[in-house]
Amino acid sequence: MDFVFGLPPDAAGNTGVMVFVDRLSKMAHLAAVPDTIDGEATASLFLDRVFRQHCLPEAVVSDRDPRFTGKFWTSIFAVLGTRLDMSTADHTQTDGQTERVNRVVEDVLRSICAETPKRWGAMLPLVEFALNNAVHASTGYTPFYVNGLSHPRVPLTPPRPGSGLSGGGEFPERLADISPLAVRKQVDTFLSTRLSVLRHVRDAMAESKGRSNVNCYEVGV
Repeated sequence: MDFVFGLPPDAAGNTGVMVFVDRLSKMAHLAAVPDTIDGEATASLFLDRVFRQHCLPEAVVSDRDPRFTGKFWTSIFAVLGTRLDMSTADHTQTDGQTERVNRVVEDVLRSICAETPKRWGAMLPLVEFALNNAVHASTGYTPFYVNGLSHPRVPLTPPRPGSGLSGGGEFPERLADISPLAVRKQVDTFLSTRLSVLRHVRDAMAESKGRSNVNCYEVGV
């Protein structure tokens, strides 16, 4: 998690964005914030944007911003049993994935600010949706798909058969699909597919990390 500041004040007076990125799915959550935000408000956003949707993580990576190192914030993590890992100046790659998302968010928001500087806060949910609906290079999937094994519908998505949008008489057939046996089969299929996707994501991330390590070298070698 990290902050992006330096944006022009939006209609609510916010000048920055708090960025959360899930390490596995790469799903991002964005929140417009004022530059006066403190540790207590930051922790509240964490519970609302992260805990509510992803449950409690084992570890959270951040930089050494005072908002993350303050007594209130560290006390919250101590109570929750979550490890807080701080990135350092000589190991900036510790939170590299958030830094990459930050750059994309900054570029998109500055484009919005060039036309409507007061409306970037209102556009933030659409920016978050676009990020999570884009295929991530290190996983080969969109964050939406890794998280829920489904692709979100957008206005140009054609209706699927049996979705109820075609006006047909499929209702009795759909009712037949909610029998206990059918539900159990759907759950088993979902879990099997979910495990397969997670294995693919972990393998892809390990391969991506391996490629990046090829370019590393030791001093004096």
